[in-house]
Amino acid sequence: YAGMDLPENTERLDPVYQKWTEWRIERLRELWVLWDSTIQDVKSTSRFIPNGFPDRIVTGEKSDIFFTDHQARRGLTAPWDNGKRAKELRATMGMKPLGGIFSVGIEEEYRWKDSVQTEAEIRIWASECIAHNMRLWFVKFGGVIYDERWLPVVQDIYEFAAKHEKYLRNKAPITDIGVVYSEQTSRRYGGEAWQHHYGDHGEGMYHALVEARIPFEMVNDRLLDAEHLNNFKLLVLPNIAALSDHQCQQIQDFVDRGGSVVATFETSLYDEHGDKREDFGLRNVFQVSTNGTVEGPMKNSYLQLKADDSGAYHPILEGLENANRIINGIYRLETSPLSDFPEPVTLIPTYPDLPMEHVYPRTGETHQREVYLREQGNSRIAFIPWDIDRTFWDILASDHGRLLANIVRWAAKDELPVRVEGPGVVDVSSWLQEDSMTVHLVNLTNPMMLKGPYRELIPLSTQKVSVRMPDGKELRSVKLLKADKTVELEVEDGLAHLEVPSVLDHEIIAIDFI
Repeated sequence: YAGMDLPENTERLDPVYQKWTEWRIERLRELWVLWDSTIQDVKSTSRFIPNGFPDRIVTGEKSDIFFTDHQARRGLTAPWDNGKRAKELRATMGMKPLGGIFSVGIEEEYRWKDSVQTEAEIRIWASECIAHNMRLWFVKFGGVIYDERWLPVVQDIYEFAAKHEKYLRNKAPITDIGVVYSEQTSRRYGGEAWQHHYGDHGEGMYHALVEARIPFEMVNDRLLDAEHLNNFKLLVLPNIAALSDHQCQQIQDFVDRGGSVVATFETSLYDEHGDKREDFGLRNVFQVSTNGTVEGPMKNSYLQLKADDSGAYHPILEGLENANRIINGIYRLETSPLSDFPEPVTLIPTYPDLPMEHVYPRTGETHQREVYLREQGNSRIAFIPWDIDRTFWDILASDHGRLLANIVRWAAKDELPVRVEGPGVVDVSSWLQEDSMTVHLVNLTNPMMLKGPYRELIPLSTQKVSVRMPDGKELRSVKLLKADKTVELEVEDGLAHLEVPSVLDHEIIAIDFI
């Protein structure tokens, strides 16, 4: 295939290992085609379904149905990760059936295959299946049942899904925000200290949008053509560093059609092979240039938050007006503007943190923008030249989460299809069916959200929900499927307002049309 010996290690940046990975993907694709076509020659309605595949594009092309073998949380896996896997696959598969395999057992590395998880942990993982358009598919390893506690839990989950099946056969997600993910960057980018743990950029962005209750889908960076981006008005690029010239042009074309973009850190600074460019591939989109110098790891550096000359704060600083300054990230890219930009967020350079008498900023104020914001026709462009998403995932500073959410809302022109206000952490998704639409509220509020199995489900109090009604649809009725009751709502200027009194694990608002 390549005239090389087999790789001696699995270092992803090793050219030999990279070439071996290319060969492996191509060989598995050939086997998939061979086995699938052979099976269909025997029975045309049958399919070969591989146990996972290392390339999502091939998965999308070859699968009529696919099952996500992502059975349960382990280690530091977040509970929303099941929904994230579904979104990544849907980016290449579209609305083909997607099976969500969930295990009733503990899926840690020590292989306790006759184990049983807590009821709360099983329910939250299955709720993410349902909320993100996966078909439930439970697995119990082995045929002997030593512990029966999982049986009534799974029975109840399936009976609920069967009872409300018509509201779970979705035609399309209701959102126009797409978060880009890149298998290309994850394979080709790295080596420098600030490029370690690349996946944390995507995790941080995902978590920030979940906390902000912003519904969104995922976009594969190799499917940036007009057909695949047709339903999106905003693309979010969490350090999608490795992009080809063609991919950069596709994003430029998206902006020229009126699309908006939010991007962070080294997005487009490398080509598809992981080779560094002299400047951003998206330089014209950002209207920002860089010399490629990265500062960090920074200690005791801050961001100054400023009002404009009239004393008004930019919408991205909503809720931060009295902060004046917030903490900076860990790494920042040196950049300079190519056109005029406002200065709502500027740099306070790092300064000593010890001894105490030296803890004061050496530079009180700069004009170095750390968030670039501009408008071009119907498009809004936001570029953040530091690792806000990865730093947020690392330390979960609330100011970073709020700033990210505000920037996304600003770029989306604050036109979200669903708004949910209330206490707690809620994963929100919305779907269109044949004669109805649904809004899913998955309650992730739990002290064990980022480590360890849930011990219990902690109910949320009242959630205020506003839903933008689809054009041409008239309301017939609204009900809460888990609470099993009809609710009243008010429609004003195309927005339907209602209250959900409580959410235990998962509530589904079902809106039927005439």
